[in-house]
Amino acid sequence: MQPPTAYPVPPEALHQPRGWLWRIIGKIYLRGGGWRIEGAFPVESKLVAIVAPHTSNWDFPLGVAVLFTLELRASWLGKHTLFDTPLRGFFRWLGGIPVDRRTSHGVVDACVQAFGAAPALLLALAPEGTRKGVSRWKSGFYSIAAEAKVPILPVAFDYRTRVVWLLPLFRPSGNLDQDLPLIQALFKDTHGLRERPGA
Repeated sequence: MQPPTAYPVPPEALHQPRGWLWRIIGKIYLRGGGWRIEGAFPVESKLVAIVAPHTSNWDFPLGVAVLFTLELRASWLGKHTLFDTPLRGFFRWLGGIPVDRRTSHGVVDACVQAFGAAPALLLALAPEGTRKGVSRWKSGFYSIAAEAKVPILPVAFDYRTRVVWLLPLFRPSGNLDQDLPLIQALFKDTHGLRERPGA
């Protein structure tokens, strides 16, 4: 087991110091909840990170605590309604990008273009697209990674063991039907805060 003060180190291009206070807040949240982070970051500076299972709103503060603790620069897509609140400035500071799901047809193209333009980018997505549970994930994350030619970093939030797992990179072949079951299988032993029916 890792010592409680040892954390994975992101590549320099994805390092974003926010100040000691935010780092301490992140560590307090993780340690107070009995969480630890296992695994290692790849050397790549462009990644699509997929976080699963997504079963609760509590996944968000856990993810924020991970960002603060690791001083990680990441972007993420969120419901546009999150950005219609007094916290919109905070969400944008955290890397949030509002998406209106009713009119989000160009999101994949915009994300691919962002990868092409940025020297470094980690885009974090919840592939299930909902907290209710689905048998087949949405394909947007895969399309972004495949079209941008960047690898996928699977990140598992396991509430049973209280471990955030940084799993080995998955490099998309371009065949969604072939790759998606392989990616989902990486999370088969991971337990969300609320168990899915039949889990």
